[in-house]
Amino acid sequence: MKKAKKLLALALAMSMTVGLAACSSGGTDTPSGESTAPVGTETETPAAGGEGNKLIAGIVFQEDQFFKLLSAGYQAAADEYGYEIQMTNTNNDQTRETDALNTYLAQGVAGVAISPLNTQTSPATIADVMDAGMKVAICNNSIDAFPGAVASYSADNYSFCHQTGEAAVQFIQENYAADETINIGVIQFKTQIPEQSADRVNGFFAALDEAGVNYKIIADQDAWLQDMAVETAGDMISANPDLDIIYAANDGGTVGSVMAVENAGKAGEIFVFGTDGSEQIVDLLKDDTNILQAVTAQDAYAIGYSTVEALINSLEGNPVDGEGETNIIPGIPLLRGDTEGLDTYLADLQSMM
Repeated sequence: MKKAKKLLALALAMSMTVGLAACSSGGTDTPSGESTAPVGTETETPAAGGEGNKLIAGIVFQEDQFFKLLSAGYQAAADEYGYEIQMTNTNNDQTRETDALNTYLAQGVAGVAISPLNTQTSPATIADVMDAGMKVAICNNSIDAFPGAVASYSADNYSFCHQTGEAAVQFIQENYAADETINIGVIQFKTQIPEQSADRVNGFFAALDEAGVNYKIIADQDAWLQDMAVETAGDMISANPDLDIIYAANDGGTVGSVMAVENAGKAGEIFVFGTDGSEQIVDLLKDDTNILQAVTAQDAYAIGYSTVEALINSLEGNPVDGEGETNIIPGIPLLRGDTEGLDTYLADLQSMM
């Protein structure tokens, strides 16, 4: 993806925010002012791609900073290539994902860019709509569970969380005795997306293992939304007074864990390493509490843009970079003390929103 394309579309990405907000309330969601045909309704289906059908759809499953940026990337690529895109946020509901896909098929949408909710139940419906003639491009997941999809664009969950683990190794070596056992709590999302959560946690701890860090996982809980994580991490802190570090596997878990440490009055005693990037996370990396030490951000905008770009190129009969493959978008390390790096990331982030 060329930087120029991103820059040309930035001003138009603002329209995504309205569309995404509209996607957060009940039913199968579309942008404000657009109607959705009920599933099973007979519709006249335009020819896919080309001049006949310039309507595509973008599906995400959560409304946090990552998915807002990913959706902005969806929108920017659609605008750049002259396509209309309808947005749906399924809010972690498998039934809504299924309904959205079937509805878009009934509407005659030419193709869908989707971050699937999981690799157990999502593939069946995605295979059905592809069999019915709708093109699908995958993001935020491997293509392995979705044969026949145009391509997949994703961060490598193991690798970019290994980067966070490397930052944790340096912090531990600088602040703890070499023979000290570090007590670590984990906040992840294994009941939501098991494979992705496991890859992130395993990547983080692999870096510690490779460096020979002595550690013990004394708590491991699920909490992927900020409010959930504040409560869950708070309970973890109360139950484990000897806790040294919390590793959180996503944006909501990271922010909530930092807030829980601060609420418990444990700043300077418990430190947080996390995942994903946002304005709030940059602020937490810069603040004086010294709780959050490092995260690795996914380039969500590039992931979304690349997914829609591939979808449209496939619809137009043009070559697709990485067709039929999982294409990895590198992570962006964000470290406490790296003011220049944090400021650069924040400026890029704000220009996309």
